[in-house]
Amino acid sequence: MLLRVLEIDGSLAESKALSSAQRLPLADLEPGLRLWGSASAMAELGRRLPAWVEGEVTFLGSGDFHHLAAALLRRLDRPATLVHFDNHPDWVRLPPAWHCGSWVNRALELPHIHKVVTLGPCSDDLDWPQLRGGNWPALRCGRLELYPWRHAPSKLLGRPAHIWTELADLPEPEAWLERLFANLPTSDVWVSIDKDVLAPQQAVTNWDQGGMSLEFLESALAILGKNRRILGADVCGEFSPPRFASPWKRLSAWMDHPPQPLANDARNDETNRRLIAAFSKVMGGAA
Repeated sequence: MLLRVLEIDGSLAESKALSSAQRLPLADLEPGLRLWGSASAMAELGRRLPAWVEGEVTFLGSGDFHHLAAALLRRLDRPATLVHFDNHPDWVRLPPAWHCGSWVNRALELPHIHKVVTLGPCSDDLDWPQLRGGNWPALRCGRLELYPWRHAPSKLLGRPAHIWTELADLPEPEAWLERLFANLPTSDVWVSIDKDVLAPQQAVTNWDQGGMSLEFLESALAILGKNRRILGADVCGEFSPPRFASPWKRLSAWMDHPPQPLANDARNDETNRRLIAAFSKVMGGAA
């Protein structure tokens, strides 16, 4: 297992859990990439990213940079399924294209990504998903599966409300996860984790947070690794003070971000330590 940090926002500069990780300096790209990136900014990121190495686990910093996961996925050279843990579905089909709230659609456009399975949303993105620009066609055709941690039925236009399978209420969660992962369409998977999927006791992020326990996430990774080969992973959801050159990004952050905490704290580093240990068990020891 290869640990790597994209040094964009400084949120992981003092991380003890990642003290041995390879670090790629990208701070000059922060203003152009935070929340969303232009095609040119994403192309520059692509030029700087190293070639994919099987078993890499890359830490991105704040969830404001989750769309960089799509750039990591572009480097894969074989069919894979994306298994995505997040408090938000990140499936909005509205511009800009390279946005932390729309990057799942960029993953679905890749010919080698056969399916996306999203686990854990609790956010209001699912209240009226069609009106909010959610990629409902991908859900209907089966290229996307979505399982909230807890969510009331979605209100839909022209048809009855959609009833979700809620992970928090599963009577036998491990058996359910076994069935889910055993039926993925590819033998290889990529894992993408935004720590805002976790309850606030286990992470402090730039976004509203869900209710998944870290224990559930660890168990899911263990079961996934038993059923499939994990090619690589990315993790985001640190807290970093939002810094924007663009007034449009400042306005977007003001509208979308909940009240911001004062600083990163030890919860994130401890959660990262446990995630690294979980990945190490299913991918091999850290290098």
